[in-house]
Amino acid sequence: MPSFAEHAASRRKFLSFLAGSPLFAAGAAFAGEGLVPRTKLPDPLMWAPMQAGELIKSPKEAINVFDFEPVCRQNVPPAHFGYMASGIDDEVTLRANREGFLKFQFRPRRLVDVSKVDMSTEILGVKYASPIVLAPVGGQRSFHDEGEVASARAAKAGDHLQILSTATSLGVEDVTGARGQPIWYQLYATNKWEVAQAMVKRAEKAGCLAVAVTVDRSGGRNQETLFRLRPTDTRDCDACHDRSSLQASMRTRAMYQGLDLSGLTNTQSSAMTWDFFKRLRDTTKMKIAIKGILAWEDAVIAADNGIDAIIVSNHGARSEDSGRSTIDALPEIVEAVHGRIPIVVDSGFRRGSDIVKALCIGADAVCVGRPYIWGLGAFGQSGVERVLELLRTETYAMMQQVGAPSIKDLVPAMVRRA
Repeated sequence: MPSFAEHAASRRKFLSFLAGSPLFAAGAAFAGEGLVPRTKLPDPLMWAPMQAGELIKSPKEAINVFDFEPVCRQNVPPAHFGYMASGIDDEVTLRANREGFLKFQFRPRRLVDVSKVDMSTEILGVKYASPIVLAPVGGQRSFHDEGEVASARAAKAGDHLQILSTATSLGVEDVTGARGQPIWYQLYATNKWEVAQAMVKRAEKAGCLAVAVTVDRSGGRNQETLFRLRPTDTRDCDACHDRSSLQASMRTRAMYQGLDLSGLTNTQSSAMTWDFFKRLRDTTKMKIAIKGILAWEDAVIAADNGIDAIIVSNHGARSEDSGRSTIDALPEIVEAVHGRIPIVVDSGFRRGSDIVKALCIGADAVCVGRPYIWGLGAFGQSGVERVLELLRTETYAMMQQVGAPSIKDLVPAMVRRA
């Protein structure tokens, strides 16, 4: 009987054949279009639903998180969907983030009492019901009118840590209120200290527990999926998007209100060095995390310099196209940090098995991004709740399967590199 990897490889070859056939004329497959108009299959295609046209009608009908993506694609304007779905350049890293999990196999332990499984975990001194975290995703009102507040309410329902993007549609105060518990604030610092300082002070005043500084947005990015889908959007995008200046383009982003962005042409932090974090430590009492670590050397420097946590991330393949998945980078970073600070990981997580693999390797928590946005775009808060419920259910079941009655029982010996 063919192995899963052999089956997946065969399916990839078949789909590659289809992509080159006349049935996919005009580059539809490469533009992100699925077999049914206004749907998009998950990337890579081997994870696509077998019946892509049979869209679920309610969150309860979903069997896995992928069921939400084509519904989101149907509901959300093409340009907004393309922005969320994009990797960059050839999207090699976008595919690697999913395929990377196939390189790791479980070594289940048997005859362990897993009739009750405790998924609770502690992150920076706060206990949560599970290690599943809502990753920062900007502009969530692009996918549903209630945006980040709907996601916050869903996070509250499942007792998840939520990290709010600097590019949030709604203010940190409203989102924190909806979550009902301190959240983390993700920071795009820009190359202007005053901008970072103002945002950090506002987040701290709103009660945020930590600031997660993104360090992997240091250059431009070629978001081909976005650029291909944008021309298919028939709306007048200029009504909401004034690209005449950075100040104008950020007028719908809540955290930029009242800030002076003069002298900046983008939100990148191309001039950031380790000195930035010394200055930040003198500015805030919040915990400080660094988001975007991929090399063990940087992880060691972070731990040596008193950083409170790191997030192993390639920005969901939206900032660079190195071709290396975060699950590939995780083992060397865990080994180098040696338990000195918490390690969170994101990018490409879609299944409970993905989450458990990362926890076995040594991650303390796992951030999930696109799946809950699929749920948001498909059904609003109830969609996000169901996505998180499915991930919790799968994680619980996988912990039972490997013989781990609690998070602390997930150890490196339970996985091996294929």
